[in-house]
Amino acid sequence: MPKISHKGAAMPASPIRKLVPYSDAAKKKGVNVYHLNIGQPDLETPALFWDKLKNLDIKVLEYCPSNGIASYREKFAGYYNNIGIKVDASNFMITEGASEALSFVMMSCIDEGDEIIIPEPMYANYIGFASAGNIIVKPISTSIENGFALPPIADFEKAITPKTKAILICNPNNPTGYFYSKEELLTLRKICLQHDLYLFVDEVYREFLYSGTPFFSALNLEGMDEHVVVFDSISKRFSACGARIGAIVTRNKQVLEASLKFGQMRLSPPSLGQIAGEDLFDLGKDYYDGVIAEYQKRRDTVIGLLNKIPGVKCPNPGGAFYAVAELPVNDTDKFCQWMLESFSYQGATVMMAPASGFYSTTGAGKNQVRIAYVLKSEDLTKAIQCLEEGLKTYAKKQLEPANAE
Repeated sequence: MPKISHKGAAMPASPIRKLVPYSDAAKKKGVNVYHLNIGQPDLETPALFWDKLKNLDIKVLEYCPSNGIASYREKFAGYYNNIGIKVDASNFMITEGASEALSFVMMSCIDEGDEIIIPEPMYANYIGFASAGNIIVKPISTSIENGFALPPIADFEKAITPKTKAILICNPNNPTGYFYSKEELLTLRKICLQHDLYLFVDEVYREFLYSGTPFFSALNLEGMDEHVVVFDSISKRFSACGARIGAIVTRNKQVLEASLKFGQMRLSPPSLGQIAGEDLFDLGKDYYDGVIAEYQKRRDTVIGLLNKIPGVKCPNPGGAFYAVAELPVNDTDKFCQWMLESFSYQGATVMMAPASGFYSTTGAGKNQVRIAYVLKSEDLTKAIQCLEEGLKTYAKKQLEPANAE
């Protein structure tokens, strides 16, 4: 029997989706599953997106240019300029979601065997993209005790070697919800300039902020035009994950030219998502204010309830719609699977993402989970109540001699 490649065998499974078979099995048994495992917003995609699709008068759905439809790139650039980031359409390459943007840029900027520094816990797919390119992830540990803030410069200095090519952060952060300040970005600027590194910043959640502090984009870091590459997407901002429209945004022409070669291999990004998504950038302050108010309500509900559960610790996230919580269990991979396989409360259970999959360091995050607060507040309340009851039952089971770990 032919064998799969070493690369295929080494590719990590998604901590967000790996428990899906257990979730499906629970549903077949009639159990209602509260999905807190995946960042799939339940807010309606704006009506103008659907109106544009319904009223299209297109006879042939053609390939679009490999870097995206010109009018869409212009609209995207206009949105950036409206929020104080000076770019134009030539600084954009449209991709199949931000995931493809990350993959293309990693392959364009980092050779096999080279290194990228990423604070952990990190978005799990960063580890997957690096693995696909045989790129070595050098994790920098952050702590739940200070809300997963940026580590000190000394920690970065220790991790930098002659093979280090880039630093990658997500701001606001997935999975922790931590919001990096302008001062922290200036720290990263100093490191990148001193060591001639790229600074990759995933800014797909930039509108999702709850502290009142304005967002500062890495693209506005002085003297960093050749170093900064931003990844963006309409997926979360406009609740249009299935449109699969993302972007590489940079003033570094070499990065765009190299990324375009990969883009030409896959021919073109999705046309319909761009055509229908173009008008989304016309949405004004009222739209964003409504979305942020709803997610802040959900955040306050979840964090407040989690921290009332004995033994649970969860920092208050400053942005995005995720939180990493520490649970009073030894292994959340086992616990999350048990919640789906063996537990229900009032006919329901909870699906979460074990946080170990968001760490590059082996054995880290074993008592943590990522929670996506993407359900209505009343459903989140029921889900956290179900989690609390699950923790009580699980603790009793661990005291039974036959089930002791």
